[in-house]
Amino acid sequence: MKIQKVRALKLNDTVGLMAPAGPVSQEKLQKAIWALEEWGVQVEVGKTCRMEYRGYLAGPPRKRAEELNNMFSNKEISAIFCLRGGYGSPQILPFLDREMIKNNPKLFIGYSDITALNIFLLQHCGIPAVHGPMPASDLIDADPFTKWDLYQLLKGHTPLGKVSNPSEERMEGIVPGRACGILTGGNLSLISALMGTPFEIDTKGKILFLEDINEEPYKLDRMMTQLELGGKFSEAEGIILGTWTGCQSVSNLDIKVLFKEMLQPFGKPVLFNVRSGHCSPMVSLPFGAFIEIDADTEELVIKEGIIQ
Repeated sequence: MKIQKVRALKLNDTVGLMAPAGPVSQEKLQKAIWALEEWGVQVEVGKTCRMEYRGYLAGPPRKRAEELNNMFSNKEISAIFCLRGGYGSPQILPFLDREMIKNNPKLFIGYSDITALNIFLLQHCGIPAVHGPMPASDLIDADPFTKWDLYQLLKGHTPLGKVSNPSEERMEGIVPGRACGILTGGNLSLISALMGTPFEIDTKGKILFLEDINEEPYKLDRMMTQLELGGKFSEAEGIILGTWTGCQSVSNLDIKVLFKEMLQPFGKPVLFNVRSGHCSPMVSLPFGAFIEIDADTEELVIKEGIIQ
């Protein structure tokens, strides 16, 4: 499916804030609203932001899906921010209006559990998504680099070219080679959970990005093996490995070695330690952009962006 471009965020635009996954306290919600208003935008707060269901969801699945549909159909809303991740995004996938969403492309920002929605938008609606920090879980106390990097991307100020890690953080090629393709991916646990469903990730001809948090190496091995058996690595052009916060086991198994052993047989370039995911500072990545990775020169380059 052809990937559409979306309009950049402008001063005084109205942005939607909704909770497709987990709930937050009202104190955190207010701080999240303030964090967005600092950018000079108006914030339309969805009802899901003030809901709680089962103790770990921001409302019943149909209610969360209805709100997301409404925010895409609302012509006054220029971008949609996911309040936080947690758990619950895959529950709303069957209730999303893909044709309506496809006809109303706009910026969409989130990561972690929001991976399910990012993949849905890219594959079923041809709309890019920003794998970037979320207001309640990140922006309320984000470091300057994280805020600046997301802001530049949303405003359309990010030039085509090399993506830079925060200072003193090196991208590392662990399997040599160079490849080009559309950037897709997200949280490994979510991608694994969608396997075998109508919403599983398509990696054919794409650059696959993966990251996760607080997973033991044997669990990473299990999920990576699932993707391997599903043909996701053999079909991809190349692989980017983001951050793996809290994934080092008590046995001190080097997860870089684990990934290299598992991915080297495919002969696809692999770039390790791209600082995007559950980390701070955090790089925002434009899923749906056409990119090039070079594991020999250890570079990630955006060749065609997502902003029109």
